[in-house]
Amino acid sequence: MSSTAAFYLLSTLGGYLVTSFLLLKYPTLLHQRKKQRFLSKHISHRGGAGENLENTMAAFQHAVTIGTDMLELDCHITKDEQVVVSHDENLKRSTGINANISDLKYCELPPYLGKLDVSFQKACQCEGKDNRIPLLKEVFEAFPNTPINIDIKVNNNVLIKKVSELVKQYKREHITVWGNASYEIVEKCYKENSDIPILFSLQRVLLILGLFFTGLLPFVPIREQFFEIPMPSIILKLKEPHTMSRSQKFLIWLSDILLMRKALFDHLTARGIQVKNY
Repeated sequence: MSSTAAFYLLSTLGGYLVTSFLLLKYPTLLHQRKKQRFLSKHISHRGGAGENLENTMAAFQHAVTIGTDMLELDCHITKDEQVVVSHDENLKRSTGINANISDLKYCELPPYLGKLDVSFQKACQCEGKDNRIPLLKEVFEAFPNTPINIDIKVNNNVLIKKVSELVKQYKREHITVWGNASYEIVEKCYKENSDIPILFSLQRVLLILGLFFTGLLPFVPIREQFFEIPMPSIILKLKEPHTMSRSQKFLIWLSDILLMRKALFDHLTARGIQVKNY
């Protein structure tokens, strides 16, 4: 390689690195900052599953009473096309009945068990007297001013359409966010109603990480408004450390190093994207 070619190559690379660093720190030089319709620092996962039976009206009411900024809940659709709030499609874990929500009419849904294991906390159970599976519209009616994060649990066109219709009916586009870890579901949500902010799917999270580490992220437009990722280290709290191999612990450590990047979070925040870890 000639000295001239090497000079141009180094100049181009240097210019790219400087520009990337500058836009990483000051992304509004290139991108318009997203308007944040609401700000949520405290999110009640499944309504605060460690304090009440998950995804129940009692759980949501308790969370709102103590001042949560946002309710997180999960949606499925029944045989008679009612949108219900429940984490699992199969009801065995939560009700003791081995049946799918989609195979039952709403009036046929069994009640929750009196106690449920908290899936994200070791040796912990939640309990409560309110054991009824609620309708999504009930939650909207009870908490008209509370931001809600909706996890569309199954890739079902009718469910996505019904949720969109309910959001529009209750005029909640400005305080609702929806999506799923599935890229396909998030795409369908966006196509159904682009006025409702969307979450990053797992595929998009991985893409964002790739763009970040290659320096390309500052140049790429982003349409999502909520970046929610689990902290890999939480796995260590769910399992006994002595039952995990060194390679498993190393992978968790590496995932933490790659995911928990302050520079990444600061960049997304500067672009008006809310970042949440759980």
